[in-house]
Formats: sequence, C-alpha cells, structure tokens
Amino acid sequence: MQPANSRAPRVAALAATILARRDLTNNPYLVSLADGSMDRQTFITTQEQFFYAVTFFPRPMAALVGRIPLPHQRLDILHNLLEEHGDLNEAAFHHTTFREFLHRLDSDLSRLDTLALWPELRAFNSVLTNACVLDELEVGIGCMGIIEQAFATVSACIGSAVVARGWLSSERMVHYRLHAEIDQRHAEEFFAVIEPAWDDPRRRYLLEQGLELGAYIFDRLYRDLHLHSS
Repeated sequence: MQPANSRAPRVAALAATILARRDLTNNPYLVSLADGSMDRQTFITTQEQFFYAVTFFPRPMAALVGRIPLPHQRLDILHNLLEEHGDLNEAAFHHTTFREFLHRLDSDLSRLDTLALWPELRAFNSVLTNACVLDELEVGIGCMGIIEQAFATVSACIGSAVVARGWLSSERMVHYRLHAEIDQRHAEEFFAVIEPAWDDPRRRYLLEQGLELGAYIFDRLYRDLHLHSS
C-alpha cells in the first residue's frame, strides 16, 4: 500500500496492483521456506547465489542516475544508491550486510569469490542491465522501482521464516530486517521520477512495461532458484 502522502500515487497504485496479481508471497520459493520443506543447506545455497543479485543491483541503478536529465530528479535515486553503499560506510554496504547474513547462517564466505554463478542469476542481472542502460528511461526506472517495492515484502517474509525456523534469532537477523523497513521508501523515490510520465500515453505505456518487467523477473528469479535447487 502506498503512503497517504505518496509523491507518485498513480504509479504506486499500478505497481501495487501488478504485485498483487503476481502474488509473490505464494511464490514456491517463499512457500517452501515457510512451510519447512526447504532445508537449511538449500536455503544457504540459494542465498549464496542471491548474493550476486544484491551486490550487482547498485550498478544498473548507477547507470540510471546518469541518464536522468534533470539534476533535482536524480537526488532521491542518488541517495538510494548511497544507501546501497552504506552512506559511504563500508561496514554498512548492502554487499557487506548480506555477507554478514550468510556468515551468521554458517555459509563458507571464502567460497563466494569463486562460486560459479547460476544462469538464473546472470539472466536476472542481464535483464536489469538492459532495462537500465539500453531501454527507455521509464522502463528502467519502473523496473527497478517495483523490485524495490517487492523486496520490502519478500524481505519481511524471508526474515520471518528464518526466525521461525530457528536458523537465526530476530536479534541476529541482518540485511533483510533493514530492507523490510526501507525499500518501500526506495520504491517511492523511483516512482516519483516517472509519475509525470503518466499524463503522456506513450510514456505511460513505457512505465507500465517497466513495472510489469520488474515484477516478472523478480518473481521469476525466486521461482528459478527454487527449481534449480529442487
């Protein structure tokens, strides 16, 4: 649900409708994690792969910042990019906090630098690159924004399931707890950039394409992680 004082009420409402149709909380990855059918090692293995999505995500975001023509429109996404980098504190980089999450799950972090990337992750990252670098600006911004919005929900689901399974205590839950709190705001910041495009039918079509694409590839990523590990 978008905030009452949303800066992008029409885009945010459409994004919420698209995500409701996708029904991410019933994605088989999240369902198997919550119902106990996914074992701890499978979860760790898939999250080690997801690390490559986490550490890659700021790169297409940075490309978008450079493509936004008006300086004042860059600021919120630039701040988002800085938050991805811990507001310039390396210990708070999302790259760093996700590694810490894996460490607390007893993942062997020495493997991460040499781990073979699954094609499912390369496909996801490649779509983000294409959307943000080569496609129309509204497509890239819509795609990234709806992923941020979806990740707020997914983070809450994963965090709750990990605690419920007894794999980490709520006090030791890092990364996902933060994203459950901040990614709705991050989504709003993306959506605000493209809200004015709503009034131009051609540009509205492009932002709709971006929202649909982001919801699709994010849902597909978790489905593919589940299929690969089954």
